[in-house]
Amino acid sequence: MSPADRNIPDSGVARVAAVLGAFDAEHAELRVSELARRAGLPKSTTSRLVRDLVQHGFLERKGADLHLGTRLFELGELASRHRNLRAIALPYMADLREATRQTVHLAVLDEVEVVYVEILRSRDAPSMPSRVGGRLLAHAAAVGKVLLAFSDEAVVEVVCSRPLTRVGPRTITAPGHLRRELARIRGTGLAYESEESGPGVGCVASAVVGADGRPVAAISISGWSGRLNLRRVGPAVRTAALAMGRELRGPANPPDER
Repeated sequence: MSPADRNIPDSGVARVAAVLGAFDAEHAELRVSELARRAGLPKSTTSRLVRDLVQHGFLERKGADLHLGTRLFELGELASRHRNLRAIALPYMADLREATRQTVHLAVLDEVEVVYVEILRSRDAPSMPSRVGGRLLAHAAAVGKVLLAFSDEAVVEVVCSRPLTRVGPRTITAPGHLRRELARIRGTGLAYESEESGPGVGCVASAVVGADGRPVAAISISGWSGRLNLRRVGPAVRTAALAMGRELRGPANPPDER
């Protein structure tokens, strides 16, 4: 069946998918008429979609020809990076859960929120707001605080310029308090949390740093606040984060033997 014979559902997402899916290795550049034929869409509809997709960077023009835009490659790289990150992190996360019998989180920063990439839960764990793919305000979680602590000042400024919403009983809601906390975290490499993301939750987190010196992700151990000795398990979290960072960066370049 040719692309023009496909039954394209009457939805915006399906039409965009049809347009982007019309490109392949043999059709890296297409004109609007050919793009419409391969996508199975009216030329007028394709033209409107192309205009919007070009505006947002998903398609780019070269004269009358169109090709996939930089924004798609950026998103693809982001997805690939998270898959690689998760694959590297899982053995360390499993070791931490085995050693501590506590819940282990892996999260990344997205503007003022953290996104949970992976979670290995323990059986005896308090109710937590986290879920894989879920989000939480960065200032209200140990993983978020440690990511903010090692991010650029501009990132911290964005967070502190907005109201610091209370999530748990002891969420930090004062910008000055948060900045002091971030300074302390930079000094120790560890962020602690006591009922900031939810009742009964205690947590310690450390940042996984990339080759450019910026945080790629954060790993944490979470359990019952008051029962889990955060100071005792903190060094293990820090060691795992350092090891993950080294593995993500890969082997050092060999010396030049010339």
